Amino acid sequence: MAPLTMAKALIIVDVQPTFCEGGSLAVEGGNRVATDIATLISGNHGYALIVTTQDWHIDPGDHFAEDPDFVNSWPPHGVAGSPEAALHPELVKVAHRIGQEVRKGQYAAAYSGFEGDTDDGTPLVTVLRNAEVTDVDVVGLAFDHCVRATALDAIREGLATQVLVNLTASVANDTALSARRELQEAGVVLED
Repeated sequence: MAPLTMAKALIIVDVQPTFCEGGSLAVEGGNRVATDIATLISGNHGYALIVTTQDWHIDPGDHFAEDPDFVNSWPPHGVAGSPEAALHPELVKVAHRIGQEVRKGQYAAAYSGFEGDTDDGTPLVTVLRNAEVTDVDVVGLAFDHCVRATALDAIREGLATQVLVNLTASVANDTALSARRELQEAGVVLED
């Protein structure tokens, strides 16, 4: 009997200018995260597949608000086609290492990368299954929102899931602590 082979993917969540310093919904440390992830994937990283996700809002309904509650509604961000919605310039430098790009949230709120599709309409889970991925590392922005949601969906899909916490940044300490507990309870490994 042939040994089982495991393929690991890296999912880079929402590393876009809109979520980095100077962006419309900036997370402190976002630019550092972008640089550190670019350094990781520029070397001999060992991933069978690297996938990026992007908020790509065309008309996300009440996800955008003039008076946002920062729970269910937010100021406009990740507007499709805008420079802020593009991949972070540090990732653009290593774009040849990225195997797939997934966009989410075109017409509704979307936190998890598993709510997104490639340009040809292929869902993230199908991209991973087609590549025979069994394990994922999740990195990006923000740890307590879209990284959290993506990692939870990955484990629900039966993937061995790890978050590389040092390659993330959080919006706030309280939501980061809550996210850590939720992820650990779900069986996600947190690598600090």
